[in-house]
Amino acid sequence: MAMSTTRKVVLIISGIVVALVLIVVVGFAILISMVRGDRPSIRDNSVLALRISGPLPDYVPDDPFRRLFGGQPQSLSSLLTQFRKAKVDKRITAIMLDIDGSDAGWAKAEEIRGAIEDFRTSGKPVYAYMENGFNKDYYIATACDKIFVPPPGELFTIGLAADVMFFRGSLDKLGIYPDMYQIGKYKSAGDMFTQKQMTPAHREFINSLLDDLYGRYVETIAKARNKTPDEVRKLIDNAPYNATQAKDAGLIDGAAYHDEVEKELKKRLGVKDSDDLRIARAGDYRQISQESLGLNKGERVAIVYAAGDIVSGKSEFGGSGQETIGSDSLVRTLNEVRDD
Repeated sequence: MAMSTTRKVVLIISGIVVALVLIVVVGFAILISMVRGDRPSIRDNSVLALRISGPLPDYVPDDPFRRLFGGQPQSLSSLLTQFRKAKVDKRITAIMLDIDGSDAGWAKAEEIRGAIEDFRTSGKPVYAYMENGFNKDYYIATACDKIFVPPPGELFTIGLAADVMFFRGSLDKLGIYPDMYQIGKYKSAGDMFTQKQMTPAHREFINSLLDDLYGRYVETIAKARNKTPDEVRKLIDNAPYNATQAKDAGLIDGAAYHDEVEKELKKRLGVKDSDDLRIARAGDYRQISQESLGLNKGERVAIVYAAGDIVSGKSEFGGSGQETIGSDSLVRTLNEVRDD
């Protein structure tokens, strides 16, 4: 039976009204939250639960709408701030760190390790948990007091390698010749289009970079796990390991599931078995200001984050993760900072 025109119009109008009501309600909730400045209550003797995963951009603008629905992506600056706050916060007694496939670069991994080590100077422990630990995940975890991997998990400390792609052969088949101007033999950015394999200078640069990163990787693991560099190199050559093998090799402290790690942490903190471990969620703790903990006093240095492609006009930070550095927006921001 066909629907009448009147009924169609009523349904359309009803749908629009419902959508508008939902938008108003959500907007009102966000506005109230921003005006009241609600802050979650962090109980004494809490364990801060932090997670390291994904690309960890340097900075992500605070979005009340995303925060309300739990979709606010984590940034490196935010993560480092949580460690800094937890170090001086008397309500936080430890950190449980879940490491799950970090896509951050080695420089960011180094910063995270530094933040963990600085937090540990407070005497509070950090326990790391990884379902599967890859090179960078394990590198970060070695800064923690203890490392745990569940029995089905594996540790892929397999060392470093570089994959370099060259398109010259494909371009030759298409009858395309790239015309690039090269200054110096180590300027190899255009080699993927002009060469079919590494030049001696390109190979020298790649090997030098890998040797430097690998050397630091080995030395860091050796120091953290009380081993010699030669022992660590041998362990890397024989990787990967399942959780039990990694424990026997001294690379981790236990093959245990998450709830078993929490029990281990309860013993460390002197919490009764019958009592629940008080967990402070990262999303809640991000709303605790540094000023409320006595941080950020005195003069300050402004840091302006610029991420994405440089374009004319306004900066954009879209829901799809697309970021641009707009010339007008950056100039306005720098002028505001200058005038402060």
